[in-house]
Amino acid sequence: MRSKLIGSKEAIDNFQFVTINGRVEFEDVERISRIAYYYSKAVKAGINLALKGVSLNDAVKELYNIIPYAFYAETAYKQALALVENKGSKVEIKKRWIACRGNKADNGNRGIKFHVFQDHVEVRVKDPWSKWVHGKAYFGKEYLPLLSELEELSRRKEEGYGAVVSFKHYPMIHLQIPLWLYLKHFSSPKPKGYGLIAGFDLNSDRLNVVVINKDGKVIAIKTFWYSDVTRPGFPKGKARALRLNALSQALIFLSRVGVDYVIFEDLFLVKRRKFTRSKSGNRKVSRFAKRQMLIHGVIKALRLGFNVILVNPKGTTNSENHDRIMREKGFDRHTASAYLIALKGLEVIKNNE
Repeated sequence: MRSKLIGSKEAIDNFQFVTINGRVEFEDVERISRIAYYYSKAVKAGINLALKGVSLNDAVKELYNIIPYAFYAETAYKQALALVENKGSKVEIKKRWIACRGNKADNGNRGIKFHVFQDHVEVRVKDPWSKWVHGKAYFGKEYLPLLSELEELSRRKEEGYGAVVSFKHYPMIHLQIPLWLYLKHFSSPKPKGYGLIAGFDLNSDRLNVVVINKDGKVIAIKTFWYSDVTRPGFPKGKARALRLNALSQALIFLSRVGVDYVIFEDLFLVKRRKFTRSKSGNRKVSRFAKRQMLIHGVIKALRLGFNVILVNPKGTTNSENHDRIMREKGFDRHTASAYLIALKGLEVIKNNE
C-alpha cells in the first residue's frame, strides 16, 4: 500500500515534487552565463514590481524587455513573488541562475529540456536571443530509469517538471520530479507495524522522538544528539549532514519498533522564525534550516513506507498544556513537545478513520 501524506494545503503544495541534482558541462558557457545574468536581473526587477503589487500579466510584459522569453519572464516574476513573501522588502539577489516552470501541456518544460542516454543526460536550454544551448548532465545512474520515465510522461503531456540551472562552483541542473514518480522508483517496502505513532520535535542541537500507541500511552522515548553543530564556526555542510543522518537513524529505529505513523510539525503554517534575546540562541535559530530538515524527514519517511502527518504546531512548545505535560510526566521541554505532536497526530488519525 502506498504511503500517505496528510497536512495543510500549504504543506501539500510544497511536497508535489522532489528535486534531484546533476552536474552539467555546457558546450557554450558564455551563452549560458549571459542567459543567467539576464534571468537574475529579471528576478531583481520582478521584486520591485512585486512590492508594488503588479499583476502577473503586466509584470511578464515588463520583464520580457529584460529577458525576451515569456516562460523565463513568468518564472522570474513568480520567484520574485515568493522571495518577497518570505523575506519582505529585504531581498538581495547576488547569485546568477536560470529557471523555467514546468507544465505537462508544454511537453514537460518549454525552456529547459532533457533527453536520457545510457550513461548521461543531454540538456537543452533555450537562449532567448538565439538557438538552444546544449550540454551533458551527469546524475547518479540510479536516477536514469526515473528520468527516462519522466521524459516519456512529458512527451505524452502527462507530467511536467520545473528546472533550474545554477552556478555556485560549476554549472548544476536541478530537476523537480513529481513526488509519486520519485517514490515509485525509490521507496522501500516496510513491514506492517503495530499502529504506533511517533512524534518528532526537530531542534538545532537534537532530535526528540516519542512513540505512543492508539490509546495515547507512551511506548518509547529517544533523543538523537548533534550538539556540536551549534558551535561557532562549525561547518554548515557538516552540520546539515549530521542532522539529516540523525533523522535517518530515527526512522530506521521507528521501523524496528513497529511504528506506522510519523508526525511532524507543519512548519509551512509558520511564516517567520522567532528570535530570542540570547545571542547564542539567535545564532542557533539563524543557522538551523528547520524547514529543510522537515522536507528531508518527510520524503525519507515516505520512502521507508511510513504514513506521514503534519500537524499545526500551535501549543506544542509554549502553552499551559505543554507546561502541564512537563510537570505530570517529568519530561524536558523537547520531549514534551514531541509527545504533544504525537497526540495531535493521533487525533488526526482518529478523525480520518
